[in-house]
Amino acid sequence: MLKIREAIVVEGRYDKIALEPLVDTEIFTTDGFGIFRDAEKLALLRAVAEKRGLIVLTDADGAGLVIRNRLRGCIGDAWLRHAYIPDVPGKERRKIKPSRAGTLGVEGMAPEVLRLALERAGATPREDERPRVTKADLYAAGLSGARDASARRRALQKALGLPANLSANALLDALNSLYSREEFLSAAAALEKAGGEIARDQDAGGV
Repeated sequence: MLKIREAIVVEGRYDKIALEPLVDTEIFTTDGFGIFRDAEKLALLRAVAEKRGLIVLTDADGAGLVIRNRLRGCIGDAWLRHAYIPDVPGKERRKIKPSRAGTLGVEGMAPEVLRLALERAGATPREDERPRVTKADLYAAGLSGARDASARRRALQKALGLPANLSANALLDALNSLYSREEFLSAAAALEKAGGEIARDQDAGGV
């Protein structure tokens, strides 16, 4: 598995699924063009890029180019590295018909092609084994699995300046991109101590 310093941003969840077995780093999605209607998530990507660098890996079609260029304009090339996949005719197995361009996207690329694309983009090898926030940490802090987990996440996200609508998995990626495990534990402990500030909304039963 390729351990790198930079985080990666791709277009959709199937792209992320394709990358997860290959690379040890946080992977974010733009949800297609959705990122440009989500100011909070765009701000998160900008913060991640400035903290550790961000590799942009989009499809090779017109939509992918538009997303890449918009990220370049919103974040700035100083913080970005660009990974490119080749034009390969075909369609992904899950799709009924090919894309408009008739080529495979990130999710359809062979693992060795994706790895080479990241290496050519200048991905920085990471040798440190810094402690990372885990799903078990979120559970222990009542941020997942508990009746009021969603309310607790919102309170923590507000305290840390993170988007309010992150799922538990997305929160994990954000935390490991921007904070150390010690910083997370300190923030979670402070939130628990000030428990009265946790908004227990009517819908707080979600996890």
